Amino acid sequence: MAVLCLDLDHFKEVNDILGHAAGDNLLCQASARMTATLRSNDMLARLGGDEFAIVQRNIGSPLESSVLAQRLIETLSAPFDLDGNEVLIGVSIGISTRNPGDDTDGETLLQHSDMALYGAKNNGRGTFRHFEQEMNDALIARKKVEVSLRRAISENELELHYQPQVDLQTNTIKGVEALLRWNHKTDGLISPDQFIPLAEECGLIVSIGDWVIREACRQAKDWPDLTFAVNVSPIQFRQGNLVKTVRDALATENVDPKRLEIEITEGVLLSHTDETISTLKELQELGIKIAMDDFGTGYSSLSYLRRFPFDKIKIDKSFTTDLGTCIAADSIIEAVIKLGASMGMTSNAEGVETIEQANLLRDQGCKEVQGFHFSKPMPSASICELLADWEWDTFQKDNEKYYVLNAAETLKG
Repeated sequence: MAVLCLDLDHFKEVNDILGHAAGDNLLCQASARMTATLRSNDMLARLGGDEFAIVQRNIGSPLESSVLAQRLIETLSAPFDLDGNEVLIGVSIGISTRNPGDDTDGETLLQHSDMALYGAKNNGRGTFRHFEQEMNDALIARKKVEVSLRRAISENELELHYQPQVDLQTNTIKGVEALLRWNHKTDGLISPDQFIPLAEECGLIVSIGDWVIREACRQAKDWPDLTFAVNVSPIQFRQGNLVKTVRDALATENVDPKRLEIEITEGVLLSHTDETISTLKELQELGIKIAMDDFGTGYSSLSYLRRFPFDKIKIDKSFTTDLGTCIAADSIIEAVIKLGASMGMTSNAEGVETIEQANLLRDQGCKEVQGFHFSKPMPSASICELLADWEWDTFQKDNEKYYVLNAAETLKG
């Protein structure tokens, strides 16, 4: 036998755009299509929301459940008519099987198919996956990391490092970007890309994000002449009370709101756009600057710029890396810089690793840069040392001006 867990893809969008009545209609039509695809001795059940399960009895091999899954994907990919609105969705499917002589119980089969469904979603949706033991091992490992992360919060293992942002016109450090690190007791520093996705999945990101804002405001008092940027997760933006958190942190630490920048990605603006823009405007009214991070990597950046007056555009490092070696990258960066300038927005290029990149960006009119050429992220105390030792020299070569950083010992290596 086999157990299939199914999730309708993009069902939430139908509810949000067309309303719950349309969503109910979609569920009825999808159920009818699935029922028509099954044999008479198979069972279809709705578990809740847009989640379904199928019990496929008396199959000869796992191949039969694969064939059924592919038929379900095909039938649910065809357009639905919801009161004159043509809607396209899809389905993701996880499969677990029980062979003769296997004593796996029903609850475990359902858990295994749910794990396989998670794998199908991670593969881009609209596909199916069979359960593999490695999935269970990965889940156990994930749970261990989650327990460690919860402990890290309570035992103060999280810390902030800061990467300087350099003004290309004055050759001075203008501000810093706060970057979260997990200083694990045994594994050392863990970068955020290894634990932030998990924190978002298990609901810890809001409390972690609030802590980041409070801690950045507290440490910002150590370097009062710099601005400081904090990244905000889309989940924190939607589920937290961001305006109150920011206002309270600034008031508690007596920090000028004009020094704070909130960095968001397009993910923040993908849903609840009107509410999101209202929140962004509230933050701007406090004096806080708003920056769009990773600009150019999404599919609707320009429409967002039209709807909301960002203070800064951050050019993604994927473009900066190819600067000077790829005509397309050069053209895109130049266009973004000019676009930002025409709309009164500051441009910041991330990932600058060579002096040549910095000079090219300056020539194109970029106002601000950050990257390993200037400094790796460092603790707050090291920022103070860096500011004390920051000096620039200039020299001429081939009629071009170059800038050389005489950095402190803290920068070496």
